[in-house]
Amino acid sequence: MTEQGKEKEKGINLLIITGMSGAGKTVAVQSLEDLGFFCVDNLPSILIPKFAELIKQTKQTGGGIERVALVIDLRSREFFESLPDVIYSLQQIEEIYFQILYLDASDHTLVSRYKETRRRHPLSPTGSPLEGILAERRLLQEMKGLANQIIDTSQMKPAQLRDKIITQYTLQSSPLTINILSFGFKYGIPIDADLVFDVRFLPNPHYVDNLRPKTGCDPDVSEYVLKWSETKEFLAKLLDLLRFTLPHYQREGKSQLVIGIGCTGGKHRSVAIAEHIGGVFNAEFTVRVTHRDMEKNK
Repeated sequence: MTEQGKEKEKGINLLIITGMSGAGKTVAVQSLEDLGFFCVDNLPSILIPKFAELIKQTKQTGGGIERVALVIDLRSREFFESLPDVIYSLQQIEEIYFQILYLDASDHTLVSRYKETRRRHPLSPTGSPLEGILAERRLLQEMKGLANQIIDTSQMKPAQLRDKIITQYTLQSSPLTINILSFGFKYGIPIDADLVFDVRFLPNPHYVDNLRPKTGCDPDVSEYVLKWSETKEFLAKLLDLLRFTLPHYQREGKSQLVIGIGCTGGKHRSVAIAEHIGGVFNAEFTVRVTHRDMEKNK
């Protein structure tokens, strides 16, 4: 991983996130987690080299962890002072490529954020937030000097910081997994769906005697659902919409998208449409097709 967001082709890419309390470390790690990083919050610094060796061994035995983000801050103050020595130790581990991301903000901004959240500063639990902020700056001075990148969040809203993190650390080849889920409206709309499309307006195989016992996975049911002019027009418009939106979701760093396709019982129309959409996008994205309610009417 470089400052341009490129990754080493081999080895483990380790990002250490540190900086001022209230500067946005939580937003940063949540954004990185959405990008597929394996994230650990508040790991004692003395454990970082052992953790890095463990991840390295896991990869050598076929593990899939290649991008790791660690949040290190003054919650583990008793270990924090050893962090510069830990950084030196990491430099001695082969196939571990690390960078330090330091998040900062002005004293005025940090005081305002503490007042808004009514939180106490970890270094000044009984005093003013400013006292803790000034003490924290002194303790973090060396780490700031070691940082590969410093982001000042004083003028940033959480969404803006998220966008910057995603832009910085998104891989150009980062895959978007599309989960296409068929369902029956009578069993409820899936709560985890990002997009929901209702296909109850299409001709229903339920009213065809020889098709009723079958499902949308059966070729004759699928053929029946897909043959109608309204189905063809609907699919043309839907696929055009998805072809436009999916690359934008990917550029925004979204790693998974759940598309719900619903009919009355989730057995015929929604299943056939979900299978068809999955087949269209299977060559471009990682696609999983699931039929939540298909077996409920059997």
